[in-house]
Amino acid sequence: MAEPIRVVVTGAAGQIAYSLLYQLAKGDVFGDQQPLSLHLLDIEPMMGVLNGVVMELQDCALPLLREVIPTADPAVAFKDVDAAFLVGAMPRKEGMERKDLLAANVKIFKAQGQAIDQHAKKTVKVLVVGNPANTNALICSKYAPSIPPANFSAMTRLDQNRAQAQIANRLGVPVNNVSKITIWGNHSSTQFPDVANATVITANGETKSVNDAINDQAWLTGDFISTVQKRGAAVIAARKLSSAMSAAKAAADHMKDWWNGTPAESWVSMAVFSDGSYNTPVGVMYSFPVRCSKGQWEIVQGLTIDEFARGKLDVTSKELIEEREEALAVCQD
Repeated sequence: MAEPIRVVVTGAAGQIAYSLLYQLAKGDVFGDQQPLSLHLLDIEPMMGVLNGVVMELQDCALPLLREVIPTADPAVAFKDVDAAFLVGAMPRKEGMERKDLLAANVKIFKAQGQAIDQHAKKTVKVLVVGNPANTNALICSKYAPSIPPANFSAMTRLDQNRAQAQIANRLGVPVNNVSKITIWGNHSSTQFPDVANATVITANGETKSVNDAINDQAWLTGDFISTVQKRGAAVIAARKLSSAMSAAKAAADHMKDWWNGTPAESWVSMAVFSDGSYNTPVGVMYSFPVRCSKGQWEIVQGLTIDEFARGKLDVTSKELIEEREEALAVCQD
């Protein structure tokens, strides 16, 4: 069996982590032959709750879990970690836009970036889940200059999973019959869920484009997009709490594909540093279609962007530029 890897989860006493930790510890992400040590970071007032989580992890009797380290000290949490799930953030409440969260969260992710820079392995893979995730990831990377920028990403897999599920439900097929849905831009209500290149294996076994299978452009360019864009707010309205189980599943999916690779014929959505592909703004954390291999991602090139899509990409680009400027201003305060 392989040597244990070290994985940190922040906000470890919170709801998303409660669903995520079990998936990590039983091998869903890094493989059923990969033992691991879990580093659990949260704030000092949550240490009592976190100790309860540690007890539960012990009581799960998971053979891959070699060590659990609960702490409120970022130096301990990030020491020699191979992978980081930055989940802890100021939570979004009903009626709150992600921009409202920027000021509070920038300071959190600046401090965590500095801790990663000083204590984590230089090969660490950092997934930012806490919102506003794209800009939090940008700030985190800025304050971890010794870690390659390509080692930071933000999660738009929840949006991809939501979009896949909407299409699958509409067509009455299993969700894994739907592939190549792309989320462009920000993990916010400006994101663009794009099915232009998506395919589906229909109920009678045919492979079709999603456009042909759905055969309803009004829905695909209207309710489908708005449902995915506003799904987080809909969950909050229903539960009075933000998405947790689905967010944890998406975080596990994201890191699993980044760590182990994506199927050659498909792709997934990850927010990564833009290199200007598809005329997006360079240097923001932008969700693209990516393929992963040997722990590295690359943006899928050559996809056609029609006039409708171009407008959507530009709207989310504008928001990301605004967020970046606001966040950098907070950093200088």
